[in-house]
Amino acid sequence: MPELEVLTPEQVSRYREDGYLVLERRIPPETIQAVRDEIARFQDEARGMTESSDRLDLEDSHTPEDPRIRRIKLPHRISDVVRDLMYSDHILAPVRDLIGPDLRLQTSKLNMKSAGYGAAIDWHQDFAFYPHTNDDVLAVGVMIDDMASANGPLMIYPGSHLGPIHDHHRNGVFAGALDPAANGYDPKDAVELTGPAGSISIHHGRIVHGSALNTSSLDRRVLFYEMMAADAFPIMGAMTGFDDIAEFNGRMLCGSPTLEPRLAPVPVRIPQPQPQHNRSIYEIQGGVKRAKVTM
Repeated sequence: MPELEVLTPEQVSRYREDGYLVLERRIPPETIQAVRDEIARFQDEARGMTESSDRLDLEDSHTPEDPRIRRIKLPHRISDVVRDLMYSDHILAPVRDLIGPDLRLQTSKLNMKSAGYGAAIDWHQDFAFYPHTNDDVLAVGVMIDDMASANGPLMIYPGSHLGPIHDHHRNGVFAGALDPAANGYDPKDAVELTGPAGSISIHHGRIVHGSALNTSSLDRRVLFYEMMAADAFPIMGAMTGFDDIAEFNGRMLCGSPTLEPRLAPVPVRIPQPQPQHNRSIYEIQGGVKRAKVTM
């Protein structure tokens, strides 16, 4: 095993076996507060809005007078704080320990589960949305608030990243959600990824995961950076594309790009045809009736 920057060999082995890690208090408190200040700025922007924009995805219960955001889209493009954190070793060092020195960004998003009404995310696998030539694909979640059972934490099925990519279609159209019971998952086996603000979770792109409604009096906001090894290239039909190789290489987070995809024998399903409304996972999953994530 190459020399590790921040993780222990035991943590790397656990990630390989279980498909996830939680690293408590990884992000400095002052950085977390800076992200919270940015969130407040975007909440002010949402005041007066009547529909979602290319920056902000609004809750169904949003009103112009009572703004409610469920997602800030691509925050690394519209916030220097979020961008700087993305390129920091707080985020990239543990990822390099897991999938190597050459890393490329898939996307970023800041999911907002405000106290009392935060939207759920149904069970799914990220790799179902964007299959690649290999599965060195993962997501880093930065816990902006304390995350506990009461406020809708991320939930995963340990080891499910070693299994198939399940059917996420309904009536022949990609729906972005799977039926856990139909695929043999028992709710008692799901694990909550909890921790104090400033902790990070890392989950494999193939792991089955979701999150329940926030019915508590506590906010639950998580900043996600999704990334992959630079030699993982999107497969045709995936919900990942690039305008040209210069733009694609512009997504490099560290290390060097390549023109030699690494092909691995990983399971793949193509997320096509796409639904009519596909601007976010909330719209994609909202188009069908399915099994909800429950605590």
